[in-house]
Amino acid sequence: MSEITILIGQSGGPTAVINATLVGLIMEAKKLAPHATLLGCHHGIDGILHEDFISLSEVPDTLSHTPGMYLGSVRKKMPRLKEAPEQYEAIVNVFTKHHITHFFYIGGNDSMDTASRLAAYFSLINFPCVVMGLPKTIDNDLVLQDHTPGYGSSAKYLATTLQTLAYDTAIYPVGRVTIVEVMGRDTGWLAAATCIPTYYSMGPDLIYIPEIPFNFDSFTKQVKAIYQKKKRVLVVASEGIKNEQGEYISSTGALDRFGHPQLGGVAPRLASYIESTLGIGTRAIEISLSQRGGSHLLSKRDYREALTIGRHALRFGLSGHHGMMVIIKRKRNSPYKIKYQLISLSKVANFIKSFPIEWMNVETMIPTPSFLEYVLPLVEGEVKISYEHGIPKFAPLSTSMPQKLDD
Repeated sequence: MSEITILIGQSGGPTAVINATLVGLIMEAKKLAPHATLLGCHHGIDGILHEDFISLSEVPDTLSHTPGMYLGSVRKKMPRLKEAPEQYEAIVNVFTKHHITHFFYIGGNDSMDTASRLAAYFSLINFPCVVMGLPKTIDNDLVLQDHTPGYGSSAKYLATTLQTLAYDTAIYPVGRVTIVEVMGRDTGWLAAATCIPTYYSMGPDLIYIPEIPFNFDSFTKQVKAIYQKKKRVLVVASEGIKNEQGEYISSTGALDRFGHPQLGGVAPRLASYIESTLGIGTRAIEISLSQRGGSHLLSKRDYREALTIGRHALRFGLSGHHGMMVIIKRKRNSPYKIKYQLISLSKVANFIKSFPIEWMNVETMIPTPSFLEYVLPLVEGEVKISYEHGIPKFAPLSTSMPQKLDD
């Protein structure tokens, strides 16, 4: 095998298992290409443009279950070739200088778009570098695959958290309407997962997702009916719920750096509305960054699949597959069985996999048993992690250490 130099980047929002995918890549590279040079770029595509590379020949033992992103992230999307050809040329110059033969990019939708554009450009100019995408997103919204690494652990974290809140809010004879906001700009996969304790223990009474238009009158009637019966209500709402006109309930009117509407505070908005219309005490809770970084509550299946995705991507990349992404396809639910396949990056980037409407009971606003059959295998198992000083022992992030690769 000719000289190999592998470059790995991470991008987008973190998940509890994104570093497991990184470790899977590194482990498989050491096994199949022991003489290859292993590099990581800090902060995704920005790290490439600034040649901010580090060696990945040695990584901490606890990295696979460490939250955040070992290599750091960036909220940046490559422009189209005609808009900024100089950026593409700069990347080729950097890759040539460092003899990069394989580039693996771990990320979500916007990251896969960047990987797809780079792969297309390299093919256009016949540049000898393989580009491979590796999926990650807690939102579970990448198309043409059963699920994405990161979703199972976040689903487990949220289901556990809502079970805890259900017990906490049930202690008084007369309680409040508690409204919990979870992530999910365009899809309700995360919110839906909070129904698990509703079926088996105590959990949310109502769950609202972006795929079903939100109506304030219906919401008020549903809350009132449950409160009259139970003297408390626990509501979960995706941050991206929309009205009948397709407008975000919590839109601030501003746009983020990707051109997406900036959202903020759907839980306080709904809580204020209930207080003013029904005169019932409310509490608004936003489960923010913790739902994507709960590495102390990993799904064992999610963790193992994230590692395996990394291993498969390395094998596919060394075999010369270019412009592709590794995906998970489910063969059956019971017993759970999957297979790993390749799909073109161009078929994944900029598309959204919505939560199936038929998996939501629109009268009770609780997902159906069909969703349970889908989600339960993804949250199975616990990962044993080491503790030190009473808290989980995590690896330091490379971005917090001054170790930029020397020229």
